[in-house]
Amino acid sequence: MSITKHEELIGMQKVSEAVAYTLKEMRNYAKPGMTTKELDDFGAKILSDFGAKSAPYLTYGFPGWTCISVNNEFCHGIPSEKKILKEGDLVNIDVSAELDGFWSDNGSSFVLGEDINQHQKLVDASKEILQKAIRNIKGGVKISEVGHIMETEAKKRGFKVIKNLAGHGIGRSLHEQPDEIMNYKNRFDQRRFRKNAVVAIETFITTTSTYATELNDGWTMVGNKGGFMAQHEHTIVVTDGKPIILTEMNGIWN
Repeated sequence: MSITKHEELIGMQKVSEAVAYTLKEMRNYAKPGMTTKELDDFGAKILSDFGAKSAPYLTYGFPGWTCISVNNEFCHGIPSEKKILKEGDLVNIDVSAELDGFWSDNGSSFVLGEDINQHQKLVDASKEILQKAIRNIKGGVKISEVGHIMETEAKKRGFKVIKNLAGHGIGRSLHEQPDEIMNYKNRFDQRRFRKNAVVAIETFITTTSTYATELNDGWTMVGNKGGFMAQHEHTIVVTDGKPIILTEMNGIWN
C-alpha cells in the first residue's frame, strides 16, 4: 500500500494503535502460571473493544486471535490451554489486525519475569537491530541493504538470522508488495523502498538456526538446528527522511 491521501494515513494510524496497544497490554498481562490461551483471550478482548479483527484468523483461519510462541517455538505458536507460561520463558507475541479496511502488524519477544535462562541478550539484540534497520529506511534505499544491516549486526553480536522468514508490505491486506523483506542481503534483489509505502519490518535473530521449519500442527515454526529466536516488528510508513513508526506505542523500545 502507498499512502496517497490523509484519510489513508488516519486509517493506518487507527489500526496500528489497536495492534500496538493490544501487544503492550498483553506483555504487561503475561504472568507465570497463565496459559497462552488466557493471554490470547485477553488480547482478543482488547482488539474487539477497538472494533478490530484478528488478521491471522481472518486471512488464514489461524486457530487463535494472536500468535504466541514460547521458548523453542520461533513463530506462529497456537494459543493453548495446555501451554502454561513459566518464569524465565522466552515469549513472542505477534498481533496483527484489520480495522475499517486497513491492516497493521507488530510483534515482540520478551523474557517473562527473571532472566533465569539467559535469553535477554538475544532479545536486546533483536530490538537494537530493528531500531538500526528502521533508522536506515527511506525512499530509494535498497531493500537488500537493510537486510545486510540486520545480518551484519546479528553476526557482530554472535547471532544468526533466519533466511526463510521476512518482513512485508501491508495496508489493505496482511501481506502485500514488497514481499520478502529479508534479514540478509539478497544480492539479486534490486528493489528499493518507495516513499509513502507501508511496510512491516521484522527481525528474526537466532542462537543456532538459519531456517524455520513447520511442526505437524501446520502452524508452529521451530529452528532447523534448534535453539531460540527473538522477533520484533513495527509497521512503518517510508518517507524521504525518518520513517513514521505507526506502531510505536507498543513500547518495545522502552
